[in-house]
Amino acid sequence: MPRLALPPSRAVLLLLAIAFVLPGLAAHDPWKSVDAVTIEIAHGMLASGDWLVPRVAGEPWLETPPLYHWLAAASGAALGGLLPFHNAARLASGLCMLAAFWFVYLAARHSGYRGEDARQSARGAAACAMLLLAGSVGLIVRAHEAAPELAALAATCAGFLFLARAVRRPVAAGVGFGAAVAAALLSTGLTVPFVLLAAALAAQLRCAELRGARALRFLLPALALPALAAAAWYAALGLRSPELAASAWKELLRARGEFGPALREHLVTASWYAWPAWPLALWAAWALRREWRTVRVFVPAVAALAALVAIAWKGTTHDLHATPLLAPLALLGAQGIAQLRRGAAAALDWFGVMTFGFFTALVWLGYLAMTTGWPPRIARNFAKTAPGFVAQFDALAFAIAVVLALGWLWIVLFAASSPARAVVRWAAGVVLLWGTFAMLWMPWADYQKSYRGVALQLRSLLPAAPGCISGTGLGLPQRAALSYHAGIRTVAPSPQCRFHLVQGRPRMETAPGPGWSKIADVGRPGDKSERYRLYRRD
Repeated sequence: MPRLALPPSRAVLLLLAIAFVLPGLAAHDPWKSVDAVTIEIAHGMLASGDWLVPRVAGEPWLETPPLYHWLAAASGAALGGLLPFHNAARLASGLCMLAAFWFVYLAARHSGYRGEDARQSARGAAACAMLLLAGSVGLIVRAHEAAPELAALAATCAGFLFLARAVRRPVAAGVGFGAAVAAALLSTGLTVPFVLLAAALAAQLRCAELRGARALRFLLPALALPALAAAAWYAALGLRSPELAASAWKELLRARGEFGPALREHLVTASWYAWPAWPLALWAAWALRREWRTVRVFVPAVAALAALVAIAWKGTTHDLHATPLLAPLALLGAQGIAQLRRGAAAALDWFGVMTFGFFTALVWLGYLAMTTGWPPRIARNFAKTAPGFVAQFDALAFAIAVVLALGWLWIVLFAASSPARAVVRWAAGVVLLWGTFAMLWMPWADYQKSYRGVALQLRSLLPAAPGCISGTGLGLPQRAALSYHAGIRTVAPSPQCRFHLVQGRPRMETAPGPGWSKIADVGRPGDKSERYRLYRRD
């Protein structure tokens, strides 16, 4: 059996990237929360022809700019004849992730290694940076949802690449960097542009390679392009509606919480979301402390600190908002893997192999219980969690899961001895666990998480032209899913509406008042927290 040479070749890295991205990406309905909201926005853009104003259930939604929604709508339009719209639209996330892997690989490779082994060191750091990004625990599920943060992640990685190339080609690098900042700005707002610009400006001041006349040649296009992109977007929105432009600007600048509590929450979130990149990044910062003014160490270190400040200032505590930390931590962590002590590398290697092997075995055991009824106790637990679900054997999904297992075993058993082996095996374990789950458990998970059944049941009880439908207690993801699946759009309570939809808990019913008759009480299978009750005015 041939051994796997380390660091892995580009072909092996490409196979790992594809095996990570594709499984499960186009295999489920929109899920709560960001997935359902983003797909509804993209679908609404395509259906209405209005690509300027993002809308959820017909109402403007300006919390994030529209770049990712444009990508998702374009992907849905291009492949909608082959796949359901939500699956086709979600492929935009796959493209963003592949771009992020490629850019972070090149960013590490062009980080300015010097010495006799510069080429080999750069190649090893590039492979490790990509593997650390792919192995981030937080991306196991999030990379397979429709999320604007993934477009911003790709832009972040591109920004680091062009910043690394500013030493040799400052003007071209400045144009590329400015385009990356503009893309990030039009994807998620100010957080990622702040991170990239803070790292770039600090590098111009502290890194000797970037000082002098080349700094100005780099910074002019780097600052001009995002400013022009922001001006164009808000000017176009202002021409449509000054009120919408003002609301979008307010959302761009609005902090949604307090800095201190958000910082503490994100530190906790990052402890698992950015694992194992963050401990390796801390080690690299210590091991390379004498080289801290070099671009390859200084830039990702400053960017990681800036990202932590920016996401804490924003005030939100959703785990997706920790995504700006991933690229700088992966780049910094990749620099220190060659200096990692043998005991630490062995511990990470052993932990990854045992953890992913164990949990993948549990996935297989659960699949056996779902499809055969054995072991009976586990089969009963699955049936209780998703009442009414009947597992079907899918030969193709089964075969892919087997291939993933064999590939992982080959990497575990035949990877050559190298400081990078622990990172390779970790990333391969992430690919194995997620791919096996997506192939074997995805129908079961989608059966519980999808709002399609709820939406269609409610739609079947409404007349063809129900008029306005008022609503109470409906969350944003639920409104997005009901609109996407069944065209049900609720408004504020009004005496003109004949129907009223209430989202509540199973044992807590809040009727709209006298003069209403309940005609539906539905929920997702096994969901013990949400019920949807439809009332008709007598």
